[in-house]
Amino acid sequence: MVTTCSSLLARRTRRMPDASNFGILPVDVLFDVLLCLPAKDLCRLRVVCRPWRSLTSDPLFIKAHTARHPETLFLATFRDDEMHIHVMDLSGNVMKRIGIPNGHKVQRTRLDLVCMATERNSCCVLNPATGAVYALPESPVKEHMNRAHLRRPFTSFTFGLVALTCEYKVLRIFNRPGLYDFGLQQLCEVLTINDDTGYAPWRGKQSRDFFVECQEANSGVVVNGVVCFLMDTAYDSLIVGGGVVDGLHPDYIFSFDLETEEWREDIQGPISSNFVWDMENAIEEYMSIWNQLSLSELKGYLVLVYHRRHQSTLDLWFLTDYETRSWVKEYSIQTDLIIPANEYSVLPLVLPMVVPLVVLNDGRIVIWLRSTGLMHIYDPITRTFTEVEMRPLAQVGLYTGSPLSLQNSDMV
Repeated sequence: MVTTCSSLLARRTRRMPDASNFGILPVDVLFDVLLCLPAKDLCRLRVVCRPWRSLTSDPLFIKAHTARHPETLFLATFRDDEMHIHVMDLSGNVMKRIGIPNGHKVQRTRLDLVCMATERNSCCVLNPATGAVYALPESPVKEHMNRAHLRRPFTSFTFGLVALTCEYKVLRIFNRPGLYDFGLQQLCEVLTINDDTGYAPWRGKQSRDFFVECQEANSGVVVNGVVCFLMDTAYDSLIVGGGVVDGLHPDYIFSFDLETEEWREDIQGPISSNFVWDMENAIEEYMSIWNQLSLSELKGYLVLVYHRRHQSTLDLWFLTDYETRSWVKEYSIQTDLIIPANEYSVLPLVLPMVVPLVVLNDGRIVIWLRSTGLMHIYDPITRTFTEVEMRPLAQVGLYTGSPLSLQNSDMV
């Protein structure tokens, strides 16, 4: 891989006007030498000369370097600066700062682009490497015009990548206008981001029979090009008597395929199917589950996050097989070390206190604690937490781009 890239780059650079200024080393040898250095050092070396800058900025070199030096990077806004997105590493070092529109929040994604949105139907897609921003149109598709629940346009945006076509797509869902307007449809639309024209028009899609959760805490999570949602928490009001209404479960998951742009077969989570009904106060206990669940993507799997707050326990259930609906509880984490009992009153119950972000190559888990805004790294072997030294975060997602792709403007 490296030899092929260096050979291709050597042939390309020989045609450059300043190709003779690379020094005494042949280009392919210099390629292999620089490839051994970390990205932070290469960014400094770019100022040595123009040929070195050209070589380390070449897509072939960046691709080879990323494969050799995988790095966990984040896109975040700080609580004391929500007007900028910051590209930062796991140590909290900020590499680049980019201004964003007022009131927009970073969506939790794992891509080289970032989606920012408001609850009032405004959405932008940003390329952190170039700084290019695509402001998406707010008007709905023609068939959705003048629909009753667009008078109060509370919306949810989810951004994902279709691996087969390398297309970026945005799924927009218009929420219900009132808390219990279950008789209306929850409108769905899809838009494709294009490199050359910016974006294609919104396209109306089939709605679901049930409402999906459009709150910030439980907004869609994208796993391998499929957007997953929990059932809307408003359905807990329909749980009456000694049981539940058929099909209404707090861990019921709906999924939308971004490639086919169709809803897939629903998934029932492992919590409700294993619930014990012959306990005292079973209905109250069952209803409390609704506000203790959220979704995440870890290691390429859909993960149901069950934060049993009164037990100070965080259970991570992995959907290991979609076809057979197989769930495995891979982690059960005690959270009392990082969340004192009195902190449970800081945030509304609808917001997840603990957000797992990524599993590192060594098995440790990076967790964002919403109440404090801080990130912690959990070691499942020692069962201990290490706090990452940084300012409190307002929102955070992962960045899969390379530090070498970041242009110099607003570099820190």
